[in-house]
Amino acid sequence: MLLPTSTVGRKIFMTVTGQMMLLFVIVHVLGNSTIYFNKLNAYAAGLHALPLVVWIFRFFMAVLFGIHVFYGIVLTLENWKAKPLSYAKTVYLKATFSGRYMIWTGSIIAAFLVYHLLHFTAQILYPQLSAIRNPDALGRPDVFFMVTRSFQLLSVSLGYVIAMGALLLHLTHGIQSSFQTWGLENERSFSMITRGGTIAATILFIGYVAIPIVILTGILK
Repeated sequence: MLLPTSTVGRKIFMTVTGQMMLLFVIVHVLGNSTIYFNKLNAYAAGLHALPLVVWIFRFFMAVLFGIHVFYGIVLTLENWKAKPLSYAKTVYLKATFSGRYMIWTGSIIAAFLVYHLLHFTAQILYPQLSAIRNPDALGRPDVFFMVTRSFQLLSVSLGYVIAMGALLLHLTHGIQSSFQTWGLENERSFSMITRGGTIAATILFIGYVAIPIVILTGILK
């Protein structure tokens, strides 16, 4: 069986890349949380002290993301083609809201990722707030300044929260679906896995949106 040419194979590619990106999402929110301890600049400086490693990692993540998006689109089109008829009333047996709209939440996440990279990585958007142009007392790019000043803008914080809401829905189904792909889900475990996926996605959602909220409300300055 050639993995890329079979439906099962494509789902395996989706699952593997999705799980790897989930690990990144977890590590990333932990790194972001250093902002609460005034260690964000040190964390960023530590990463950029290893530029080769950073660029290799970025390339690796870009490949994972590209594969995930490609097969996500392919599987979605296959599903639509298999169900060409529309019915006056659709009954979903096990399909959840998040599962039915994966392609749309994924599209929101992809659009946000481009914006996020232009904003915080390339620092093209809001250049007056960029870390590169505003060094801290130690001469390091002031990432803390960039993040706090950016999230003080309502539009930036609101867009971030909306994107994290899409991530919440995407992960809620994605985590459950990964268990199904590996054959670890059955009638007895379905509700437990679904609940566990929802809890994990919710924790990550809270971890991410807490930062713009505490900044926007003035708790963190």
